[in-house]
Formats: sequence, C-alpha cells, structure tokens
Amino acid sequence: MTSPAVCSVLHILDGNMKKLLSRDWRGDISPACIDRFVARVQDAESESELKPVMYDSDAEVSYVYITHNNLYLLAITKSNCNAAALLTFLHRLVDIFRHYFKTLEEESIRDNFVIIYELLDEVMDNGYPQFTEAKILSEFITVGAHQLIAPKAPMAVTNAVSWRSEGIRYQKNEVFLDVVESLNIVVNAAGQVVNSETFGALRLRAYLSGMPECKLGLNDKIMLHAQNRSTKGKSVELDDIKFHQCVRLARFENDRTISFIPPDGHFDLMNYRISTANVKPLIWIEASVNRPSRSRVEYVVKVRTHFKSRLQATGVEIKLPVSSDATSPEVNTGLGSVAYVPEQEAMLWKIKSVQGGKEIMMRAKFSLPSVSALEDDGPVQKKPPITCKFEIPYYTVSGVQVRYLKVLERSGYQALPWVRYITKSGNYEFRLDHGY
Repeated sequence: MTSPAVCSVLHILDGNMKKLLSRDWRGDISPACIDRFVARVQDAESESELKPVMYDSDAEVSYVYITHNNLYLLAITKSNCNAAALLTFLHRLVDIFRHYFKTLEEESIRDNFVIIYELLDEVMDNGYPQFTEAKILSEFITVGAHQLIAPKAPMAVTNAVSWRSEGIRYQKNEVFLDVVESLNIVVNAAGQVVNSETFGALRLRAYLSGMPECKLGLNDKIMLHAQNRSTKGKSVELDDIKFHQCVRLARFENDRTISFIPPDGHFDLMNYRISTANVKPLIWIEASVNRPSRSRVEYVVKVRTHFKSRLQATGVEIKLPVSSDATSPEVNTGLGSVAYVPEQEAMLWKIKSVQGGKEIMMRAKFSLPSVSALEDDGPVQKKPPITCKFEIPYYTVSGVQVRYLKVLERSGYQALPWVRYITKSGNYEFRLDHGY
C-alpha cells in the first residue's frame, strides 16, 4: 500500500555530487545510501537513463530528486511513498529557498545554513511535509530568527487556513480575476489540424481585508445541471480541473460551487483543459514557397482571422523559417512590418493589431548564393514550422464565462470584483512544405 510523502532524509548536493547539507528526520537510512546514489548518477551513460525516481533493491530505498542551478535536492525514503507528492514537496522547497535567498545556488546554500535548517524543521515533521507556504513561513522565520528568544507563530500556522494570515487590511477592497486561455494548434503541411486544445487558468489578484469568503460561478455544464439551473445559454464542459489548495473540494464535489478563502495577492485559483478539435483556428496561415530559378526563392504568406470583427488580435508575431543561405530580401506586405533575422534563419512579421474577419498577405523574395545554386539538388532538409504569437482581449475560445464572483466578510464591507478575459497563443504551429 502506498503511504503519504514520507521523507527519511534530505540531501543537498553541489554540481560535483559533494554533500552541502543534509537533514535526517527518521534515522532509518544508512549513510552509505548517498554514495550509492552518486555512483548511479555518475555511471549513467546518458541523461535519458536518469529518472527522477529510482529504486535501490539492494538497499531497499527509493531516491527522489530534482536539479536546480547545478544543485541536486535528493529525498531518500524507505517506505513505498507517494513519489509524485515527494517531487512536489522538493519543488515547493526550491520556491521557499528562492523566496528567502532570491537565487538558489551553491553560494546561497553555504551562506545560509542556519536559516535552511530552521526552514527544514518547519516544513517537515518526522518526515511528513507540513507548511510549504513561503509567505507564511517568512512571518516567523527571518534571516535572524535563530536569535529570537521566543518567536510567535502566526495564526495561519495554527489555523486551518495556512495560506492566509489574519489582520490583513486594505483601504480599498478589490479582487481582479483574469480568465486566461492558451490555444495550442498544430496544422500539417496539407492544411489539416492534427492537434487543437485549450489550456485555461483563472488568475486572481486579491486585495481584501480580513478573512473573506469568496464564491465563484462559471457556465460549467455540470455545475449548472447540479444546481438545477437552465442550460439554454452557452455552457462548457471543463476537463482536467486543478484547484488551488484554498478551494473547498468537498463542497465542489457536492454541488460544483467554487468556494474559497483567497490567499493575499496573486495566485492561480483554477487550471483546466478543453478540447477544441471542432473549433476553427482563430488565425489561419497559408504559405507557399516557389523557386523560379536556382538562385531565387519566393514566399507568399496569407493570414486570415477567424473571429468576430468587433474583436482585435494584438501583438501578432509570425515567424517564417527561410533557407539558411538566403540573402538580399525583398518584402512587400499590406499590414505590419517584416524583418529578416538571419541568426534565426527566419522572417519576423509583426502586426500591432488586426481585426477579425480580415485577410492580409505578405510576399518575400530572396537570392540564393551562386555556390548553392550550382550544386546538385540534395536531400531536402527538414525545416521548422511557422509559429504565431498573439493575444485577443475580451474573448475566450472555449466560451467560459464568469456568472458571478461574490465576496462575503463578517465586517460587511463591499468589495469590487473585476473580471477580464484573454485568449493567447500557446504552441501555435503550421507545418510548411518548402517545395524544394
């Protein structure tokens, strides 16, 4: 049976696999295990042989490790623990160290032994992870914390709400919610969409006094059905939902209500994924490559925007790969500016903004060196795809909408909620048939 994330001992090693620091919580791991781990890493012929989780059958221990800035953070456990939870703990530990030391490297480890040991005693109890919120830890563990006679732990440590401190006050209580969706598209050289999915995030910036209770409603089809509400309007089905720890999961599973006490400041409340295989790409790119002579090559790029005309795509940047030996560019475009970037072997077409329902074109001609022009045609080299970056404000490709965002606090103040929608490109690629 798998147990929780139990860590017997933690080692921090430098780039030469020399031990900088270690903390033993359970005393059930032989000191020789660290040498066995080092030997495994050094004996590996390639990085592909190194896995973040390795089991040593002879010593009957598991090694779980991550690397950061040429440092190794290694957790060793004797039990059949939750390896994913241990990896998450190690990454959270890196975030805590970076919060304290700004940059985590060998020098910052050597200069802060005392504070690191104090942090390790707080984040782990007998090998079980405890508090990993850097903001809360910094309230009672400071650089000079070891000099204090009796530091008082904040309420967040003894409270169920470990991610928020009491006593927070603002003159103006506001909460900003950004619904940000990243669209991933891959189109092959034949013009067929081979991959289309959207990853979304609900990003909050909460500047609220006290211990507010927030409730959020979306046009989630399952949520509307659970609450016996009409689904005549547009509703969406969210997949792979992941919440911040502040969300009350029991209530969400019961009636799909998103209820939470927010951390102070910026955080991601929720992440989700939606398949958009049936959605037409918002920006469609067609490109043709012709070689009228052995010393000339011509590119024709056509861009169409497939969204409503009242919307605008901003910061559009199209990267078109060209031949590595192309010279003397001649470019003509109806909108934006085009720059040839030889070090990237590409043309960058930048458009400040373009309306929906538009079609624009760009033509470019290049000369090829006489040397390559005289060479016999060899095998066609594989070229990278056309990539596109853009943002479309006030729009979500999935149709996710915030139905309400309520803030309730016992003092009764009125909070101002602000909601903004943004769709942007993620991995947005069009494969190109160079034709020569």
